[in-house]
Amino acid sequence: MTETTPTIRRADRTDVEAVWAILEPTIRAGETYDLPRDMTRESALAYWFAHEVWVAVDDHVIVGTYILRENDHVAGGQVANCGYMTAQTATGRGIARAMCAHSLVRARERGFGSMQFNFVVSTNERAVRLWQAMGFAITATRSKAFTHPRLGKVDAYVMVRAL
Repeated sequence: MTETTPTIRRADRTDVEAVWAILEPTIRAGETYDLPRDMTRESALAYWFAHEVWVAVDDHVIVGTYILRENDHVAGGQVANCGYMTAQTATGRGIARAMCAHSLVRARERGFGSMQFNFVVSTNERAVRLWQAMGFAITATRSKAFTHPRLGKVDAYVMVRAL
């Protein structure tokens, strides 16, 4: 697949169905997010939209979404945290890279000094490589912290970069 440059814009209420169409298969697969695989639509959307939500749009179709928030685990609030999901039909097209680049700029605009991903599943090798290419370093390994539906217990990484 060829890379594309999507438009990134703030999500609004009209985007709920398109965002759910991205969240649901990722949550149900249970391979990359530490969320209950049986999470209800309402709970998933409430979780996602409790944060600053952005969408990636390519050819008038929402192909990705990300959330930006203060990292819950750090006192002082100077560390940002994000979560990204790409539509299954859009993987390998540079959507996650574009969303990450956008989120780094947006986090700086909000005054954050660094960004931390608290839980990157080690078997999500594509994401690990991308985050490293975007300047994130693995700063900790949570041994066997994630139960993968096919692989059993696998590690999860904490990844950080300065802004």
